[in-house]
Amino acid sequence: MLKNCYNKGVVEAGCDEAGRGCLAGPVYAAAVILPANYSNEKLNDSKQLTERQRYELREQIERDAVAWAVAAVNNEEIDKINILNASFHAMNMAVKKLKKTPESLLIDGNRFKNETDLPFQCIVKGDGKYLSIAAASILAKTYRDDYMLEAHKRFPAYGWDTNKGYPTSKHYDAIEQYGISPLHRKTYALYRQKELQFN
Repeated sequence: MLKNCYNKGVVEAGCDEAGRGCLAGPVYAAAVILPANYSNEKLNDSKQLTERQRYELREQIERDAVAWAVAAVNNEEIDKINILNASFHAMNMAVKKLKKTPESLLIDGNRFKNETDLPFQCIVKGDGKYLSIAAASILAKTYRDDYMLEAHKRFPAYGWDTNKGYPTSKHYDAIEQYGISPLHRKTYALYRQKELQFN
């Protein structure tokens, strides 16, 4: 059972990102403030849920949350500032978009670059420990998936309707056959690492 708060009586926003390991597309982040004493037995780390469960929970989160927001940093910016900084920036952007200002941030992961004046707590695997971070992980994941499904219509060769931009065999095959798209992250290893042959 996930916990509903880190510090009782404090208005906390859970923050998480999605898409760090992808070869293409933006990195998305979300921030969610849930009501005090909120409970939802189905809420969990988005990676532990089916696609259908994630979208069902997204509706519940958006309905129940005190405030929620989603933000994204595109592939060109990722190439400029690197994916770690882009992930932090997306989380900060999401926090700043919240309609209610939280008193503290719960960050999924082991580090964070804070662009706000708010105190924060980093929690490793926090999306499997705290409801607000799990909620943020679901929003970030589903909104990013929505983006990649739309992008697939423009660039169908890469299979983004199924791989969502992650490195799969089909994705690498398409890059080798068609080259890269304007949405690919150029600072990533976009081609399979060929083994050197020594005779």
